[in-house]
Parts: sequence; C-alpha cells; structure tokens
Amino acid sequence: MLTHLTIQNFTLVEHLDLDLQTGMTVITGETGAGKSIVLDALAQTLGDRADPDRIRAGSERADITASFDVTAQPTARQWLAEHDLQAEDPDECLLRRVLGRDGKSRGYINGRPATLQQLRALGDMLIDIHSQHEHQSLLQRDTHRRLLDEFGGHEPLARQVRQAWRAWHQLQERLDSLRQRTAESDAQFQLLSYQVNELEQLDIQAGEVERLESEQRSLANADDILRNSHQLQALCNDEEQGLLTALHRALQLFRDMPEKSHALQEAEQLLTSARIQVEEAQHEIDHHLDHFNADPERLFEVEQRLSALYDMARKHRIDANELPALAERLAAELSELQQGEGNIALMEEQCDAALQVCRQQATELSAKRQKTALKLAKAVNAQLKQLAMENAAFTVSLSEQKDKITAHGFEDIEFLISTNPGQPPRSLGKVASGGELSRISLAIQVITAQTSATPTLVFDEVDVGIGGATGDVVGNLLRQLGEKGQVICVTHLAQVASKGHHHLQVVKTANKQRAQSTLTPLTSQARIEEIARMLGGLNITEQSLAHAREILAPTMNP
Repeated sequence: MLTHLTIQNFTLVEHLDLDLQTGMTVITGETGAGKSIVLDALAQTLGDRADPDRIRAGSERADITASFDVTAQPTARQWLAEHDLQAEDPDECLLRRVLGRDGKSRGYINGRPATLQQLRALGDMLIDIHSQHEHQSLLQRDTHRRLLDEFGGHEPLARQVRQAWRAWHQLQERLDSLRQRTAESDAQFQLLSYQVNELEQLDIQAGEVERLESEQRSLANADDILRNSHQLQALCNDEEQGLLTALHRALQLFRDMPEKSHALQEAEQLLTSARIQVEEAQHEIDHHLDHFNADPERLFEVEQRLSALYDMARKHRIDANELPALAERLAAELSELQQGEGNIALMEEQCDAALQVCRQQATELSAKRQKTALKLAKAVNAQLKQLAMENAAFTVSLSEQKDKITAHGFEDIEFLISTNPGQPPRSLGKVASGGELSRISLAIQVITAQTSATPTLVFDEVDVGIGGATGDVVGNLLRQLGEKGQVICVTHLAQVASKGHHHLQVVKTANKQRAQSTLTPLTSQARIEEIARMLGGLNITEQSLAHAREILAPTMNP
C-alpha cells in the first residue's frame, strides 16, 4: 500500500509531505484548487510521460517520491529481487521521479536508477489509477485475463498451462532445429566426416601446444642455456671464489666472534639462510644440466608438429590451443547427424506428448474460464445498474482458437461493454467515456476486490455525471473497497466524500506573484464544514451544516 508521498515544486505545490493509511481516503476542494495534483504527481512516479510545464514556476526541477509497504506483495518483492532493486528493508519500496526544466527526467527505485519501463512494470503491481490518465490497467487485455483468473481461482491451473506450454515450445524449437540440420545433413555430413577424420589423424592432446612451444623455445636456445647454466654452476660451487665458499667464510667469521650484537645475530641468520638457498639453487642447476637435452633432431620434430597444428588452426580460424575442443565438438555434431533420424522420431514423440499435456490443461482452464466469465459478467452488470448505468451490458469475451495455443491457453480474453440498447459490445476504451470507464472500473474492482493482487486503488472523479442516491451507492462501494485495502478517491460529490475513512482538503491560495495549493487533513468539525460547502456552495448555512452532519453520522469517528 501507499504509505507516504512527498511532492516538491510540482504544478501548484511547493512542498507537500503526505502520510496515507489503509481504508478510503477522499480528496476534496473547490473547482480549480488542484484536487488531482496528488494523483498527477503519483502517476509520475509510476512512469507517466514527463512534462516540463508541470514544474512549478520559478523552479528548475520537480521531485516526487512515493513510499510503499510491500509486505503483502510477494509478486512485487520477487520482481525487485530479480532486478536487484530491493531496499535494505525488503518490506519497503521507494519510487522517485525527478523532472527537469530541459524536458529530461530521471527515475529511481529504492535509490537506484531505473527506466520508465521498470517504473511502469513495478507500478502496475502496486497501484491502479482509475481515471482518464494513461495509467489505466483496465484497458489492457493482460489485466482482463488476470482479473478473470483471480476471480475464478484459476491461477494454479493457469500457471501449469504456462509451464506446460514452455516445455512443449522448447521441445518444438529443438525439433525444428534438428529437422533443419537433417535436411542439410548430406553436405554437412561429408564436410564433418572429413574434418573429424583430419583432426583425429592429427590427434592433438589438451595442453599440447603450450608444452611444445615451451620445448621449442628451450631447444632453440640450447647453446645459450647450456653455457649460462655451466657459468651459474661454477659461480655456486667454485672452491676459491664460489658463492658457497664465500658464505662459509663469512659464517666462520661470525662463529669466531666472542660477542655478537643483535644486528650481527640477525645478519648471521640471514647469511645462514642464504647459504641454504644457494645450496638448493646449485642442486636445481645440477639437476637441469643432468637432464638437459640439446637435440637438433628433437627441435626439428617439435617445429614440424607445431607447424602442422598452426596450419590446422588457421584453417578453422581459431587459436591452436582450441583445437582439442573443436575436435570434440565436431565429433559430437557428426554423431548427432549419424543418429539424426532416430533423434527426430524420439523428439517428435516427446513433443507430441508435451503438447498433449498442454492441450489437456488448457482445455480444463477454458472450461473453468467459460463458467467464471458468465459469473463475473452477471455480478458486474448488477453493480453497474446500481451505478446509474441501467442500459450497460458488460460481457467477458473468450475468443477460442483451438488450433492455436499460447502460454495463456486457447483463448484471447477481453472485457467488452455496450452502454446503449441495441449497441453491440465493444472494447472498453472504444465505447466508454472517462466517467463511464471509471464507474465500470469501480464495478469490476468491487467484485474482484477479494482476489485482486493490486493493494491500492485510485479513483479520480468517478462520480462525474451522477448524484443523489447513485452517489450514495458509489460512496458505499468505495468504502467497501477501502475496508479491504486502500482506496484514494478524488471527488466533488458530498455523498461520496462523506463515506471516507480519512478526508483531505485541497485549498488554493494566490497573490500577485504566484498560486499555491495545500493539502490538509480535516478534523471532525472541519470535515462537517467541507461537506456542507460541497452540498450548498460557498455560503454555508445552518441547513447545509445540519445536512452534512446527517450524511456524515454513519461514518464519523466517535
């Protein structure tokens, strides 16, 4: 749910810190006061198009931050984890949008840079704004399918269909690839046979190139290595001037000293260590000379072998060290081609079996969706009649294509509406006006609220064109939604505003320099006065106050 909203320099708001709670929060104010500013600012954090004209006059940028509690939102928490955008507290989520006067904007999720696409994707999981703004999930067919499956409790079966479809689709892709390779197998088989045979004759071993290159360098420089090695041997063990002889003399001098300072003791230990290391070095040099082979014939053999390996590597346009891996890969491809027909038959069986499983599950899902669609349409139409849309006919269209199966089953799902008698049902966005769409959204959300995964619902002017008893119904429906989650409602209708658990009033003040909108939580008396204003206009009378107390009585806190 939305817990806090901070707005800086956005349209008429200089600075606003707003704490929000569960339940139904109503936002009211006079026409032109800026009631929708909060929702417009919120929509920016959800990835709406940036407009530099919305930056407050005299400011270079607008900054909006929305805080959410995602404790009960496993889908959002998983999405944040998958995109490495979690907050330190996994139950919190911060969306931020900065608008610049130059038309550029920046988005952040939990303090890390995020794209508008990421803001929109996450925003769809956290909040649903029902208004004439772009952020309107009810116009998306994916939302229709999700709501239908949630309403009918089909999610586990729908998940099985998606998994079965992916398993079949992966097998089908492998089968298509194998068929394509088999169709080209004759020419490819001959080429692979020749290449594999050539590499088998070469019989290159892993690491052989590196070993041969090292041996080649050693043999090519044999004279220098041998001469220098003998000189090193003489330097170590010459009886007159060798390193060991000099170290023995030095250590004898230390032993003959009657008294040695700490520094001399350290020096003696270092020379003792040096003598041991020189002796070990002499042993290694002797071992090298005993086993060193300056063989011109061996050098010729090594260079011939390297030349053959380099030629083969150039032929395949790879590094010579990669030849063993190439030989293994080509041999595997040749083996697969040799077994191609058998593999195709086996994979066709596996593919058919996977498709059969997917079709069975999708058929079961289709049957459940058909029943649920009728049940949902009936319930929504009943709500629409209460919302002064007696002539509206809501239907759930399931366009089945038995020969075509997708990850979501056999059918395309779409919510359709007819708002006038004799008018055929059409897409919501093509038929419904802004006010009608909000009321249709309200009706659907009331029905699906028990199962909807979206924790925060926002309604902007859903009461346009209604009043009286219908307004009272709308208010009761919104309050009913608020009791199960969080509802934020911008309204001009007293009957709706009176049903809120919380009430915020927008007031615009202006001087010669600029205008400013502020948002104030209303106390009991202030709320009575605001409802009275909504009922009777600017001139608040005792009659309008009495009426306000009357309609607020069922919902006012004691």
